[in-house]
Amino acid sequence: MAALVAALAVTVAAGTSAAAPSPPTQGVNLAPTKTYLLSHTAKLRGFTTRFEAQAERYFALAKASGFDYAALWRSKRGAVTPILARSKALWIEGNPYYERVEGVVAGTPSLAVYDVILDAGSSAQEDPASAVPFDLELADGRVLRKPGNLFNLTEGMLWGTRPEYTARSVRADLDGDGKVEFGETLPDAAVFKAAAEAFALYGGKLDRSARAWKPTASDAFTAVVVMVPTMSEYFGQWKASRFVLGSRAKGDSFNVVSRLSDIGDILGGLRVIYAGIRPAIAGVDSQQAAQTKRELDSLWSFVSQLRHQERAGRRFTPEQADSLGRTAQGRATAIAGQVTQAAARLKVKIAQ
Repeated sequence: MAALVAALAVTVAAGTSAAAPSPPTQGVNLAPTKTYLLSHTAKLRGFTTRFEAQAERYFALAKASGFDYAALWRSKRGAVTPILARSKALWIEGNPYYERVEGVVAGTPSLAVYDVILDAGSSAQEDPASAVPFDLELADGRVLRKPGNLFNLTEGMLWGTRPEYTARSVRADLDGDGKVEFGETLPDAAVFKAAAEAFALYGGKLDRSARAWKPTASDAFTAVVVMVPTMSEYFGQWKASRFVLGSRAKGDSFNVVSRLSDIGDILGGLRVIYAGIRPAIAGVDSQQAAQTKRELDSLWSFVSQLRHQERAGRRFTPEQADSLGRTAQGRATAIAGQVTQAAARLKVKIAQ
């Protein structure tokens, strides 16, 4: 999926369109979809602004300590601890603001570049083809070339899964219980500051682009067809995370908010989009329109039930994650096929 949205983003960045806009389609009503999108991009913009302010406060403390993190921890522990606690709380709060509209953003060619930047793009080291289209210029003169998407990057530095962006020489017992556990680390202040600034920059740009967006039937059908059948990838990421593997997990992302929560939020947004195109589909096949709604609702319920079980304390095994992912992917592929067929009957173009 990251490769797909990266390819879409390149198309957008080049100023071309992946597909000519479809003519208006009778029965399509995307005003609620845009309202839903804007309510979340506004919240995302607010989160990134508050997050940037915390990074600035932390940077100022580190600078005053000469970026000597051992000295910073010794002398400013009482100031550092609440800043990092607030930063983490904001990150957890802000994550669903984006995930709930990822289906719209990543599935719409004119907006897809923001999914690469915020949530899906890799680092150039991991995969140059799907890497983010930005560098981070740090206050100390360092430049991080295409370091990865901003949610994963900031998760990694705040919870220590990207140790190269932390003060590795300092054992920071942030909660004071006498142990240094997962998530107890001091981020590199210059990286934190630059990443938070980029977050605020691109969060604002996404909000402005979303406000200027004039959704078309092609956008809506494309979003459903492209984004629903991503279940196997997402379940694979869940399988590799701490939510399944615990301390054995080696990945640097999806360890703080369960990927099951993300999947449920993404599908929730896609249900909003489908509600906008369902009347048009019903105009050519009412039974198919109703069936697709039932199956999309059922897929969302399936993931929601798993999420509730996990929150209640159930730990799924990697084998169960594989099996559940296959089930979800099978359902998702069927839904995407139905919507593709409906688009063909309505002569709505799916962006490729």
